Amino acid sequence: MLSKGVPDPVDPAYVTALLRLEDKRFYYHPGVDPIALVRAVGKNLRSGRVVSGGSTITMQLVRVLEPRPRRFGSKVIEALRALQLELRFSKDEILAHYLTFVPFGRNIEGVEAAARSYFGHGASALTGAEIATLLAVPQNPNRRYPTAANASRLTVARDRVAQRLFAAGAFKGSADDLAKVMTLPVPVRLKKFPREAPHAAFWMAEKYKRALDDDVTTFDRGVQSTVERLVRAARRKTIDQGVRNVAVVVVEHNTGAVRAAVGGFDYWQESEGNRIIGFDIPRSPGSTLKPLIYAMAIDRGLILPERLVPDVPINYAGYSPRNYDGQFLGMVTYEHALAQSLNIPFVTLLEKLGVERFLGTLASVGISRLSAKPGTYGLSTAVGGIEMTALELVSLYAALAEDGDYRPLSWRGEDLNQRASAVGLASAGSTFLTRRALVIRDRPDFPRRRDFTKAPPSIFWKTGTSFGHKDAWAIGSDDRYTVAVWFGNADYKPSFALVGAEIAAPLLFDVLEGLGRGRQREKAGLAMAPEDLKPVVVCNYSGHIAGPACKHRHKVLAKRDVMPTDACPYHVDFEIDRASGLAVLPMCRAARGTDHKAFMVWPVHVQRYLGDRQRGLPKPPSFHPDCRQAEAAAGLKIASPRPGQVVLLLPGLPAAKQEVPFEVETDTLASELNWFVDGTFVGRLPAGDRYWWTPVTGEHEVRVTDDFGALAARRFKVRTY
Repeated sequence: MLSKGVPDPVDPAYVTALLRLEDKRFYYHPGVDPIALVRAVGKNLRSGRVVSGGSTITMQLVRVLEPRPRRFGSKVIEALRALQLELRFSKDEILAHYLTFVPFGRNIEGVEAAARSYFGHGASALTGAEIATLLAVPQNPNRRYPTAANASRLTVARDRVAQRLFAAGAFKGSADDLAKVMTLPVPVRLKKFPREAPHAAFWMAEKYKRALDDDVTTFDRGVQSTVERLVRAARRKTIDQGVRNVAVVVVEHNTGAVRAAVGGFDYWQESEGNRIIGFDIPRSPGSTLKPLIYAMAIDRGLILPERLVPDVPINYAGYSPRNYDGQFLGMVTYEHALAQSLNIPFVTLLEKLGVERFLGTLASVGISRLSAKPGTYGLSTAVGGIEMTALELVSLYAALAEDGDYRPLSWRGEDLNQRASAVGLASAGSTFLTRRALVIRDRPDFPRRRDFTKAPPSIFWKTGTSFGHKDAWAIGSDDRYTVAVWFGNADYKPSFALVGAEIAAPLLFDVLEGLGRGRQREKAGLAMAPEDLKPVVVCNYSGHIAGPACKHRHKVLAKRDVMPTDACPYHVDFEIDRASGLAVLPMCRAARGTDHKAFMVWPVHVQRYLGDRQRGLPKPPSFHPDCRQAEAAAGLKIASPRPGQVVLLLPGLPAAKQEVPFEVETDTLASELNWFVDGTFVGRLPAGDRYWWTPVTGEHEVRVTDDFGALAARRFKVRTY
């Protein structure tokens, strides 16, 4: 605030000149200045006409708010109303209202609006010529506002005002400056008001309960204009695809400053939801939360990037996630799963991490709009089962770019000056490994660009596509900026064009590459590993800590303070009887000659899936008959039927055509399993095969055993509709 309570945007020199010219005793009279009235009457009598009205600023404000014919009776009413205003409002409030409503011709009201329409900038810093012009026009707005016809009248009035201010000691400059002012041309046409960033302007006005000048916000005019130009170009491609809304946010991630924000294609076109502030609307984020799950899992010692994880069909009490393309890859590394945005590995990883723990971490850094009630969200959170805004997502990705340090977004310069310390979302090591996975893929509309340009990977990025093709996301960072791009429809109308990699990612790269043009960029923060990582030796194939059967090993980076320590489960060492070629155990090898040989063994559910597609591994040998009872194997776990499952039979369809699959998950070394239903033996099958049972209504118990004595049981029901 200025002294006397004038709002910040108005130059103090203008206020001083205004009071000196129009109402020198403003802060001392009660709304009517008797001295000024007497002086005005004297001037008018000497001139034989009205040359001075003696109105105070308070009286002029009354005239603006309650226009009346210019006659003596109106002057009396204005004086009485001025006295009322002075009783109701402070001097500072009256002056602020005057500066807001004083007329400047046409429909222009207020000093700020006049400065922008006359000179193309705000009223916070005005030259002497500009101050004189703004004081001259309100004296006769219709004959002095900027037009070619009014130029000569405005010039004469401005120069007269400037001379009066100089004589009164209120001119902003010296005598030489006054002479220069009187040679300057006056504006002859109104300038258009700035129309950049309308969504952000209205959003910030609501957020901060006042309009913000461009020198108050953290916006960068060059960044904003670049983004707006690229969004306009994108609209020409997307409008025919049934995609009508967009949002783009650009953040300087080391400070948290918002440098640009676009909330839609065309704010001034009222149809198609264009006035909805797209960057602050909660939408399904698709797969964009996977990098955060990945980083948090590394921090809790659940995974290493090089570890293998099954990518095969799975069922969680009726929830059966699928990959975007409907395909399953069998066994993949976590790093590959993130780079290719596979769903199954991240649903299973979120189960290990815990949905509530994951969302609680987000809430701890300020993403608190999500429900805090346990059980509200499920495993589908990993693939878009919650809603997030572009502002929330861009702030989280900015933290990934800043080694896990989360900072709230700053929209005003004062926010940057007063910002709190960063909050830890993830560690430097886990975010480094996350960025390493996200930098693998090049831009999708030019996938081999690096082969031609030899450009180092400088952008790490992730896309997201919501269920039903209602939202398309792309979010990424270079060494300076983090950008979030969203495409969709405000009415949630789907479109097959709404695929993150196809519609959002090209715009993301256009923005980041446009902002980075001419600037030397680093390799997405991958030049040097942070100190909280150290090399560890793992199995070449599985990425687990190498076990005795792992013949090939290499070093990878892992967290110093926490990392998974379980040995490779896929390489199993078998002791083979030379005579029979069968496996034996230490307690039953007798005097046989044996050799040791390592075999690859996948989990049973992976064997089953890949075996159906002729992608199985060579099976280990069966155990020698003398070793059947020598050692108990690992426990069995029934995967189907599920706990408490009720099998519903369709009426009119034979039970033989509604068979129920029995299957297990196990680490057993047995080659075959025995199945029982209600105590009756029903079949013996290889460990990786399903047993199909013809259902009978009622309550049942299924049991499965292996040759080492391991046992699992499950109760379930069968009934008809």
